[in-house]
Amino acid sequence: MYRRAFLGVAALFPLAGCLSYFEGDGEEITEPGDVEIVYDDLVRENPGTEDERVYVWGVVRNVGERSLSYIEIRATFFDAEGEELESVIENVEEDVSSGEEWPFDVEFPHFGERAARVAGYELEPATGV
Repeated sequence: MYRRAFLGVAALFPLAGCLSYFEGDGEEITEPGDVEIVYDDLVRENPGTEDERVYVWGVVRNVGERSLSYIEIRATFFDAEGEELESVIENVEEDVSSGEEWPFDVEFPHFGERAARVAGYELEPATGV
């Protein structure tokens, strides 16, 4: 009667040990709160042309207690009506001590007319190691 439930649990049991393998790589993922965005700006290059390019340039600060060697920043780009156009994750791979700052940029992945539609953005730190 409970055979299927038992088989389902029994099938998952060997996987429990595998999860510790993936988590035990020696690097701890930090909370996004360990990184603070201290400056950001939307930059346009070659506006009104087929080569128009849009990206967000900014500076983040390590506000945590330990050095970070990797951080992900997510930028979500919006049009004038507030509709989401694209969400892009960019990473920064630099060793940054507590209290230090470093620059980043996240580029909108399209050029020309599609880039011209970008009217705003939101930024958020995603993860850090």
